[in-house]
Amino acid sequence: MSAKATRDAYGEWLVETGKTNSDIVVVDADLAESTKTILFAKAYPDRFFDVGAAEQNLIDVAAGLAIGGKRAFASSFAYFLTGRAWDQIRNIVAHDGLNVCLVASHGGFSAAADGASHLALQDVALMRVVPNMRIVVPVDAEETRSALDAAVAAGGPFYMRLRRDKEPILQKGYSFTLGRAETMRDGSDITIVAFGPMVDASLKAAAILKERRIDARVINVHTVKPLDAEALATAAKATGAVVTVEDHSILGGLGGAVAETLAERYPAPVKRLGAPDVYGGSSRNPDSFLKEFGLTPEAIADSTEKACNKRG
Repeated sequence: MSAKATRDAYGEWLVETGKTNSDIVVVDADLAESTKTILFAKAYPDRFFDVGAAEQNLIDVAAGLAIGGKRAFASSFAYFLTGRAWDQIRNIVAHDGLNVCLVASHGGFSAAADGASHLALQDVALMRVVPNMRIVVPVDAEETRSALDAAVAAGGPFYMRLRRDKEPILQKGYSFTLGRAETMRDGSDITIVAFGPMVDASLKAAAILKERRIDARVINVHTVKPLDAEALATAAKATGAVVTVEDHSILGGLGGAVAETLAERYPAPVKRLGAPDVYGGSSRNPDSFLKEFGLTPEAIADSTEKACNKRG
């Protein structure tokens, strides 16, 4: 199984797509080496703008370029992009439906070594409450490229959450469709819903559960907004209970979105796995957070088994 970082796929996609689409412009906030927009900067320096460590200005510049007819891609670390510039995102980009795609690197625990100030555990929640915003968390580098193609085709505001480290390219029996949840593994006893790197961890958890005679369905929700409510309700009805898994706060993220949707569509028990209502620590690696918050395959399997037993 090959592996690649989603941020690397983004940088390469920008260069390749920029060859045939001269409307694509990129704006970065002094982190081009890390976000991989540096690749676009070297290939098309006249279409790349580095505004320095000024995220609010980053969004303003991207918005201006979009108003001028360009398809703007604005990038920084996930927390900086969503937290420091939320007002500009809400009141300019999303309110006016501008062609700005916010592509964040270092989402979730992937900025662990940089400390709590860099750790993005609330970014999806911040973007979920913004009207007109679409949110995509690709499962791997391959899906990142498909999601970027879809964003360009659809137009309007997007938030895409990418990560720092290499991740496995998963076997997928589907073509990416914006707004459609995908079943990665069928199962009848319980449903595990995940996004990003937690999909791989959930598939491994399902393999562990199979040895315990629990048949777990695994769904990849690459599009958090708009959420595929029908697919989630169908899965809840078929299996009777749902476990959500995310490298994000359990407040307002994937777990919150799923619970809200099922409360209206098909009420079923929902167990949310993710970061509790805390700040992340400093100088740590992502694996330490996965262990602490019960997000390793073994811990996900244990929590899912308990959810099954509790449901009866």
